[in-house]
Parts: sequence; C-alpha cells; structure tokens
Amino acid sequence: MPRPVTVTYRISPAPAAVAQAAAQLFADAAKTAAETRGRARIAISGGTTPKAMFALLADPAQPFLKQVPWDKLDLYWVDERCVPPTDADSNYRMTNEVLLSKVPLAPERIHRMEGELDPAVAAARYESTIRNSFRLEGAETPTFDLILLGMGDDGHTASLFPHTEALNDLTDIVTANHVPEKDTWRITLTWPVINQGREVAFLIEGAAKAQVLHDVLLGPYQPETYPSQIIRPASGHLTLLLDSAAASKLPVPEDSGTTGTLELK
Repeated sequence: MPRPVTVTYRISPAPAAVAQAAAQLFADAAKTAAETRGRARIAISGGTTPKAMFALLADPAQPFLKQVPWDKLDLYWVDERCVPPTDADSNYRMTNEVLLSKVPLAPERIHRMEGELDPAVAAARYESTIRNSFRLEGAETPTFDLILLGMGDDGHTASLFPHTEALNDLTDIVTANHVPEKDTWRITLTWPVINQGREVAFLIEGAAKAQVLHDVLLGPYQPETYPSQIIRPASGHLTLLLDSAAASKLPVPEDSGTTGTLELK
C-alpha cells in the first residue's frame, strides 16, 4: 500500500518565478542543514528548470550566492545519463557550466556520477561514494537534506521510467536502469532512498506536464505506469514547485492564492 502523504503545491505565474522559488528552497535547506547538523547534503537533477535555478544560485546580483554555506555543502546527483562528463547530454556538464564553475564549492564536495563507465560499475561506485561520504554502516541508507526532482511527460522521475527494472529495486542505494524506449542506460538513486530525504521537491513546468501531473496526483495508483507516484517521502510531506501552465488541471487553492494542498492516501 502507498504511504499517505501531504502534497503542498506552490504555483508561480511563469518558469522564471519557479526557478526563484527553487533557488530559495535550495538556499534555505542548505542553511538549515548546516546550522542543525554541521553539513548539508543535497541531491540535484538535470533539466531546464534546475538550469535556471543554478544560474540564480551563482549570480552575484542575487542573494542566494551569499546565503548558501558552500563550505558545508556536499552536492550529489539524483541520476545521470551514461555519457562522459564532457557530453552535451551530461547532467554534470550542465551543472558545472552554469553553477559549479562559478561558486566556491570545493571539488571534494562535488560527487558526480561517472556516466562514462559501464552502467553497473558506475552505479556500484556511486553507491560506495555515498556510503563513504555519509559514513553508513551495514544496511543503513542515506538521508539527504534535500532532493530535487523533475517529472517527464510520461510520468517518470529521476531515471525511474515506466515499466523498468529499477522500480523493483528495494535494496540498493544506486542502480543502473535500462530504458528500452530510449535504448539507453541511466544511473539513478532508487526510490526508497529518494523517499528517505528530509525534504523532497518536484520542479515542474509547462502545459505538456499538466495532464500527467493531474493523473499522478489525482488518478489511480499505478506506479509502474507513472513512477512519480511512488515518491511518497517518509516525512509525510512532498513539495511541488509549479508554473501556472503545469498546475492548470489541479484543484484551484480555496483561497485563490498560490499554494494548494492535497492529501494522498
């Protein structure tokens, strides 16, 4: 049975405002974790919305550059394509160009997935990286302070695609996932690890996502078809940062404001 969760969705008028909200969420989570636990561990995704958020985080004209405790931040990836870090499709390359090359984050605190390796080897090495940096023992799983996700037009998230083997992986931290529809391999955090995050948020934009977002939140529970449905954090809370186009098929907040809630049973 799926875990009950409260979904809070924050609606912005345009993608630029979603990026602003995401940058503030990133900065706040990093600051809170550093102050509370002495270290902030954040896992990020690729895509258009994170790219705009990264640009804001690195912009000296924005407040976020000074708000983020870069000296106490460890940065991880939710997933990666199986390509070299110099490839145009690499999530790492995009992040490095837009964010990492412009902020004072030490190289040893940047934990990239090695997409250039054999997928199984890359997944095993990244799991080892996580275990070592979190100092996990035995069957312990990591608890990230913030995990930022996207959602595809098919309802996938991370590299958890519909009807793929990774949806059945309940034991690993990281897994290699073959995606037949794209004839490619991906490396991804497994969904039980994502659900362990202290704060988990989706960044979703565009009218093309409106119907699938409606089906994920309000339709029957079919995680094999809509893997995003399987993201139900143990904290009991899930955040969605949306633009008005993506949110167009969701219930209008009762106060006609910009924040709505849904209870998923």
